[in-house]
Amino acid sequence: MPKIITLFIIFILTTVVNAQNTTENIAIKKTIETFFDGLHQGDSTLVSSTLHSTIKIQTTFTDKEENKKLVTNSREKLLIGIANKKSEHTYLEKILSWQIHIDGNLASVWTPYEFYLNDKFSHCGANSFQLFNDNGKWKIIYLVDMRRKTDCKSLKK
Repeated sequence: MPKIITLFIIFILTTVVNAQNTTENIAIKKTIETFFDGLHQGDSTLVSSTLHSTIKIQTTFTDKEENKKLVTNSREKLLIGIANKKSEHTYLEKILSWQIHIDGNLASVWTPYEFYLNDKFSHCGANSFQLFNDNGKWKIIYLVDMRRKTDCKSLKK
């Protein structure tokens, strides 16, 4: 009988932990989806709601001369760029998969993507998000994306 009770307690605790983790995954994914909704709509206020005030934003790519580049942007520059999106331009960042890892109030999210400008393929790559649970609300504290125009089929796994 004690073995049955022990197994029952382990089952209950495992179920509770998994339910909490699923709730956190949903909240984290919602934060990132809201970020992209704002990007697609050109709504810098919506994007801003997902960003921590001290966010660091970087992009890595290879230029035409095959030099590896890393560019750092400010929160303000990102938001101004989104606010100045031309209404005739449509953006679509198609997320191909999600890998979410959580430890306490820190989350790491990896999202391979394809980016389309005016319904035409522009580039592909991956985003790496770091999020912080700021008193119950997940905020993006670091975002780096990698961009390339070739070898995009390897992202579809």
